[in-house]
Amino acid sequence: MDIKEIQSLIKFVAKSGASEVKLEMEDIKITIRTGSTSSSTPETTIVQQIPVAQPSAATPAAPAASAPQEAAAPAPADAKKTEDDSKYITVKSPIIGTFYRKPSPDKPPFVEVGSSINKGDVLCVIEAMKLFNDIESEVSGKIVKILVDDSSPVEFDQPLFLVDPS
Repeated sequence: MDIKEIQSLIKFVAKSGASEVKLEMEDIKITIRTGSTSSSTPETTIVQQIPVAQPSAATPAAPAASAPQEAAAPAPADAKKTEDDSKYITVKSPIIGTFYRKPSPDKPPFVEVGSSINKGDVLCVIEAMKLFNDIESEVSGKIVKILVDDSSPVEFDQPLFLVDPS
């Protein structure tokens, strides 16, 4: 687990409203406390690296060895997906706000999967501080995937769409 994953976990826990979450994995133990009234800081995170003991007997090693192999099995599929996605252009959010696919609730979405787009076409709207900002395409192509659900919060530089430029 790298620092970005830990930071994402902290943000997720803070947004969820949980007061405490503990996560223990093979080599790391994380405790996240939020909303503590006795503390002056709203968020406290404790991260401990726990060394993994190497088993000396052959029989206990077999179950421990099978778990990492099972976890490693999906990795080639993820690698293949990443290779497939690498030929696409990712449209990212230029601001923090709420993502909307439609100009208003009673209108159709700006784009759908399979829609052909041109440079300058409006792809979505992001609301930030009661201002609705049109997000325009910087490339021409075809929408391959919409990566964010309608009415979802988005972060700066978060991927929103995959576009096939061909």
